[in-house]
Amino acid sequence: MATIDLRNTVKEYINTADIRLLKMTKALAESYQNDEQYQMIDKRREAHLKGESKSFTWEQVKQNARNVS
Repeated sequence: MATIDLRNTVKEYINTADIRLLKMTKALAESYQNDEQYQMIDKRREAHLKGESKSFTWEQVKQNARNVS
């Protein structure tokens, strides 16, 4: 399906949608990440893989959560 066809199909759904579909569509659009956000995630991942960032095991995370409570 071409982009224009897909866009038109989505517009048709939106034009006839109930409130539930509109809310879901809004939430999806708001959660969509832009290129800048993906680049930041990639940089953080690279730093993690090189051991240049602080990370925790799952057990450490659970223990830290227990200590806060």
